[in-house]
Amino acid sequence: MIGVHEALVVLAVLVLTSGVGLSLAAISTGWIAPGPGRAKVLRPQVWGYGTLVSMAGIGTYLFVGPLRGPDMGHFPVAMSGMGVFVAGLYVQRRALKPGRARKTSS
Repeated sequence: MIGVHEALVVLAVLVLTSGVGLSLAAISTGWIAPGPGRAKVLRPQVWGYGTLVSMAGIGTYLFVGPLRGPDMGHFPVAMSGMGVFVAGLYVQRRALKPGRARKTSS
């Protein structure tokens, strides 16, 4: 029988895998999953990069921190993963704003 810890690990892996898949779809094709926030995203590739960075950060936090156990030896690494997660959220937030106009040579 599967325990609670194993169930949480499986759930975390599923969430991280789906996040990576959605971010790669946004980066490569510009496609974003349907939902209420889809219309707000003006730059889907930037949103995809932000999601990819967020998934790396939250994955580091989860598997080095809470899902590893009560050992506090890796606390700084886990918190740096949370910092990377917040940086990814910032990049996602930047995807909601239009990009800078580029100068064209005319």
